[in-house]
Amino acid sequence: MLYPHKPDSKIHSETLYIQIRNKTKPGGGGGMIEHVTQVRVPVLRPMDLMVEATPRRVFSNAHTYHINSISINSDYETYMSTDDLRINLWNLEITNRSFNIVDIKPANMEELTEVITAAEFHPNQCNTFVYSSSKGSIRLCDMRAAALCDNHSKFFEEPEDPSNRSFFSEIISSISDVKFSHSGRYLMTRDYLTVKVWDLNMESKPLETYQVHDYLRSKLCSLYENDCIFDKFECVWNGSDSVIMTGSYNNFFRMFDRNTKRDVTLEASRENSKPRAILKPRKVCVGGKRRKDEISVDSLDFSKKILHTAWHPSENIIAVAATNNLYIFQDKVN
Repeated sequence: MLYPHKPDSKIHSETLYIQIRNKTKPGGGGGMIEHVTQVRVPVLRPMDLMVEATPRRVFSNAHTYHINSISINSDYETYMSTDDLRINLWNLEITNRSFNIVDIKPANMEELTEVITAAEFHPNQCNTFVYSSSKGSIRLCDMRAAALCDNHSKFFEEPEDPSNRSFFSEIISSISDVKFSHSGRYLMTRDYLTVKVWDLNMESKPLETYQVHDYLRSKLCSLYENDCIFDKFECVWNGSDSVIMTGSYNNFFRMFDRNTKRDVTLEASRENSKPRAILKPRKVCVGGKRRKDEISVDSLDFSKKILHTAWHPSENIIAVAATNNLYIFQDKVN
């Protein structure tokens, strides 16, 4: 089970002033001269942890559109930044110059059919990276092939079932996040309704598909009207690549165990975030009689959403961002 995690308090120092009277006798006789000096003695007092971010370097003037993702390369010398139409490669020590490695901007913007939604470097192959598009496709590129990666090495896309096509098909198929597994063998993608796991050696279809909130399929019309259908949810692996996590509405977040195929829905809220309190699984009722522990799909609060998630690389500690609150949970500690 997951427990809310409380960070350690920070030690703040104050100053206590003590006056010391130092009497010395001047040479050649005469009276005593009095000197007053100050000695600062620190007093330690606990206080709440405060985090402040200050920029060390500013890399500017390389993007025309909003940056949607940043990824550090495994060589720890370069990183890439991505906007809707371009991916730029930077050197960590050079702030005023970058190299364009992907450019999908057409000569005529009216011919634009898709945009880049996310990108990430391979965890241990510094020449390989992947980027996703609003059409639900993923392209794997090799920087050794050419300076401008116009031609991809591999192309991942799941064929659409014509019987399920609707007005919202293209919108909900747009990929909002893409993540390599820690082993580098798999890819995970998140679209509006599902999380998919792809094997790098199989481009035709995903290896695994997990339904995040399939009960919203009947609500797509209202979600389109309030713009929620355009929300960009992130997804994340645990340290061993055996569990994946992603967010949903009503401050719910979902976990899927790839080995047992079990899943759980948990809620991040102030009411349930008391220290060492166990998070109880939540269930959403689609129709019919609702049980005591279930919440109706019509009662979900779509203004409360978990878009950003993170998992500790080696321990069962997770962070989820719900609106303007950050929640940190950890596994049960004996």
